[in-house]
Amino acid sequence: MKVVVTGGGTGGHIYPALALVKEIQRLEPGSEFIYIGTENGLESDIVPRSGIRFETINISGFQRKLTWKNIRTIWRFWRGTARAKQIMKGFGADIVIGTGGYVAGPVVFAASKLDIPSLIHEQNSVPGLTNKFLSRYVDKVAVSFEDSAAYFPAEKVRYTGNPRASEVTGERPRSPLQGLGLEENKKTVVVVGGSRGARPINEAFLDSLPEAANRNWQYLYVTGSAHYDKVIEEVERAGNPGNVVIHPFIHNMPAVLSYADLLISRAGATTLAEITALGLPSILIPSPYVTNNHQEKNAKSLSSRGAAVVRTENEWNAEVLLQDSDRILSDDAKWQKMHEAALTLAAPGAAEKIFRLMEDMMKPPRLEEEGK
Repeated sequence: MKVVVTGGGTGGHIYPALALVKEIQRLEPGSEFIYIGTENGLESDIVPRSGIRFETINISGFQRKLTWKNIRTIWRFWRGTARAKQIMKGFGADIVIGTGGYVAGPVVFAASKLDIPSLIHEQNSVPGLTNKFLSRYVDKVAVSFEDSAAYFPAEKVRYTGNPRASEVTGERPRSPLQGLGLEENKKTVVVVGGSRGARPINEAFLDSLPEAANRNWQYLYVTGSAHYDKVIEEVERAGNPGNVVIHPFIHNMPAVLSYADLLISRAGATTLAEITALGLPSILIPSPYVTNNHQEKNAKSLSSRGAAVVRTENEWNAEVLLQDSDRILSDDAKWQKMHEAALTLAAPGAAEKIFRLMEDMMKPPRLEEEGK
């Protein structure tokens, strides 16, 4: 099977794609892959690390307001489509998978023009512009939240869950905690703002340091590369608490989360897929700066079942951080209830479901019986 994969801009589009690639490799050994992304996107760093052939196109996203930049984007779209066609023809692609982000637009569109079977995966409860556009051209649409099905042609939609969930539910990896500077047998709170960091989460945690230093649990604080240097300065001013470890980025976050007791983070779809698969209780602070406020809708799908506590940026501060953490980690019965609630929302077989959908899409159409 020769598979073209595309998706980029954020880890939420990239990691599900890589999880699907890993599952295809398991179920269909010998499959070949090309990942098409952008040169400046996060995928240009993450994908080559996985050993997958990586190709690029030059594309930018549409502006929601009227601007001349959209003319440039349209020109880049058609150039990107032509480049994607060239790559697919040279590769002999059997199927094309898009996981979102504007780079997926010209790539998946090119597949439809070449009559190559194509599928898009939507991670969020409210889809972005690219996947809404592409849903008119693809053969199938796989969704992570049942609520998002309403945005797509009903006959194309299949509920699969997020393939990242499949990746974290395999054999439990060796604990990475000691290698990160943490204790193995201590309750662990992971605080992370996403691949690029989140200032409100950073600020609340920094303000909480004097009190956090007195807690019986430890903190792994993933700042995001953009905030790391400033955070280190602030932590040093606070006296470098012994139960706080700082890192700018974690490449193998599922392994870390499998040994964590609580996550404090944004509410990206990939993160939610991971923590529900692991049954990890969470405190979620949805980003208000995303399309259609989809992170808040993602988060409410957990909080409504008792799997997470959701806080808006306006109410989020150091005091709330400490109070919420204390309530969860100091009460074993509450932690267990949240753990079990999270597991009910998991989709551990998501990647295989998408693979089986791909197999069905690639089957030749049945010939009608003569005379019918």
